[in-house]
Amino acid sequence: MSEAAGTPRRWRKTPFIANPWLRWTLMLGALCYAVWACSTLPFDWARVAQGMERAGRIFGGAFPPSFARYELLMDGFLESLKIAVLATLLGVGLSIPIAFMAARNIAIKPIYALGRALIVIARSFHPVIVAILFVKAVGFGPVAGILTLTLYSIGFVAKMLAERIEEIDWGQVEALRSSGARYITVLQYAVLPQIMPRQIGLTMYQLDSNLRASAVVGIVGAGGIGSTLMNAFGRYDYDFALAITLVIIGAILISEAVSGRMRKMIW
Repeated sequence: MSEAAGTPRRWRKTPFIANPWLRWTLMLGALCYAVWACSTLPFDWARVAQGMERAGRIFGGAFPPSFARYELLMDGFLESLKIAVLATLLGVGLSIPIAFMAARNIAIKPIYALGRALIVIARSFHPVIVAILFVKAVGFGPVAGILTLTLYSIGFVAKMLAERIEEIDWGQVEALRSSGARYITVLQYAVLPQIMPRQIGLTMYQLDSNLRASAVVGIVGAGGIGSTLMNAFGRYDYDFALAITLVIIGAILISEAVSGRMRKMIW
């Protein structure tokens, strides 16, 4: 046996795009686009430099954080928690029938098209844009936040749940249908038990997501701790604003840990 034949071959990872001409063309195109975008966007570097100075003053005034008005802070946080919980309950409750409508394997074509259209509409806009619309419609406060996050929940939960329905074991459905069971009975005893673990997991995830989003939509007047944060910035109370930010971060970390543990228990 020759020396070359006895030399072990070295494994090389297969490139994502096998064709080298296509790969390098795409990379060069992406680089050219980035250069073109940066050269055409109206960057005001003088204003950026002034912004850095303002950022320094803001951070300088934010330390140390002030928890002197903790009652106002807790009121805003509890309002955000209530908004998140109510929006999750409403959103998940509405998502279940919409998910059944949007599942190709159990819904007729007109109902399927309607269900998918509702999901697309719910997912089309960022929650901040939806919050602005609801604030204009129903005024400032938690009602706008609940409506915003309910729509936000439908867009995510209904889509994921519809995809899970399309993946169910069809044998259980056929078994009940062959016994003469009605359509609602089939859904109740053959479909719901198969999607329930995913439904519980999605509910926990969406509650965690709504808690984060409630702080964001509150910035535009949809209630919650986001409104408290904007009022603090408006009064130049940067130390109180930092305290609010730390509470938001702490609440999100705790929510993430709890929801993650519960999802592991479910799965």
